[in-house]
Amino acid sequence: MTDLESTKNGKHHGLVHHNNNDITESEPLTWRFWRKQRYIVVLLAFFGFFNVYSLRVNLSVAIVAMTENRTVVDGDGNVSYEQDFPWDSKQKGLILSSFFYGYILTQFLGGYIGTKIGGNIVFGTGIGSTAILTLLTPLAAKHSLEMFLAVRIIEGFFEGVTFPGIHAVWARWSPPLERSRMASIAFAGNYAGTVVAMPCSGILATRCGWESVFYVFGTIGLIWYIVWLIFVRAGPEQDRFCSKEECDYIQKTIGYTGNRNIKHPWKSIFTSMAFYAIMASHFSENWGFYTLLTQLPSFLKDTLNFDLGKTGLLSAVPYLAMGILLAVSGYLADWLQVKGIWTTTQVRRNFNCGAFLAQTVFMMLTAYLLDPTWSVVSLTIAVGLGAFAWSGFAVNHLDIAPQHASILMGIGNTFATIPGIVSPLLTGYVVVEQTSDEWRIIFFISAGIYLIGCVIYWFYCSGELQEWAKTPEQKAQEAEEKAQLQLTQTGGGFVNAAAELKD
Repeated sequence: MTDLESTKNGKHHGLVHHNNNDITESEPLTWRFWRKQRYIVVLLAFFGFFNVYSLRVNLSVAIVAMTENRTVVDGDGNVSYEQDFPWDSKQKGLILSSFFYGYILTQFLGGYIGTKIGGNIVFGTGIGSTAILTLLTPLAAKHSLEMFLAVRIIEGFFEGVTFPGIHAVWARWSPPLERSRMASIAFAGNYAGTVVAMPCSGILATRCGWESVFYVFGTIGLIWYIVWLIFVRAGPEQDRFCSKEECDYIQKTIGYTGNRNIKHPWKSIFTSMAFYAIMASHFSENWGFYTLLTQLPSFLKDTLNFDLGKTGLLSAVPYLAMGILLAVSGYLADWLQVKGIWTTTQVRRNFNCGAFLAQTVFMMLTAYLLDPTWSVVSLTIAVGLGAFAWSGFAVNHLDIAPQHASILMGIGNTFATIPGIVSPLLTGYVVVEQTSDEWRIIFFISAGIYLIGCVIYWFYCSGELQEWAKTPEQKAQEAEEKAQLQLTQTGGGFVNAAAELKD
């Protein structure tokens, strides 16, 4: 963008300031993040995603305790075995995937509603409703398998709106040169929730019974919901805690016009290769992620022979690595753009594809090693490096079409939820005898899907605002700037001609 364009853009609220460093706040962003209301939103979104994943993954550990064979010795010294729920591997696969049957249904709906009533309401209500249903889970499980499945499906139905909902929040709250950072910090809550939920679920299940897993995390989710409703609004102009200067800064940089009657160009969306690249990448990342999320505790216990307490702890280690690296990758992605070292497209492509190649390699290593120590190390590196992919595809919707980002996320996450349904079922059918060869097949499949996603994203991704995503105001302003630039260049030509004539 030229200096002329930057100067003119600064005078219009209805403009998008991509790669524009000229607009600044009188008080720049420092480590005292709480002085910027947008980072209070980020912090609360972090804890929101903490709940999203703690409410989702607790069953992965609890189901081990729910189906564990316990040794029972009666008064006569007779030894027998009992378990609370005699589910086989296929039934457990169905239970673990049932959440995603509901989850896949509300992705698009969450994105659409988020643009109409505000992403804050959609995001918060989705998590709050899931927390209430989590509190009811023990009762449903004891009633019947069918009731248990129904509750899990409804939980997925409400949680399905969370990712599209938060993209509607970012569309109103995140300046372009802070998008990677803000989104990555918030998304790190996913892995913080996983890190805390997995070991804590193991400890709670062992010491207090498996029911306590659902009661504790359900209560935490409800407390967060109340705090979110009090402090977060759909946009900065509605937030009483946001200063006028910060509000103006956000709205100028993102080009917010206050128009909520957004018309979505459906044909252009569904013919955009940049959008399909994001979808393919999201699908690939979710396949590996959901495979490990639902099956890692069982893999560690049944194949590598860890006890339940260690299983929960070790299952959390890869997500701890990812949570830490997400903050690093988000900051690094923004820094590379601000310094002009890489364009937005280069940042998204290199971060995403570099992560996928590394994940392919370490999934293959896990498949070959199947060693208690090195398997955990390989999986930790594979999952951890996925943080860089999240600074690629996960915020790419906001680059190519910020006004339609929640809709794009809703459509993309619908497709990317398929792994959550298929992967646990596939594992249930492949891993029957819990042998090393069976688990090796699962890791090979994940590695291959990572590689396919890498190739598609490399060739078709874009970090630029798409022509079909520009508002009429933006198109008019671009035409005005182009005409002004041509006029300036023409004027310069007249001056040069006069100088030559004088000589």
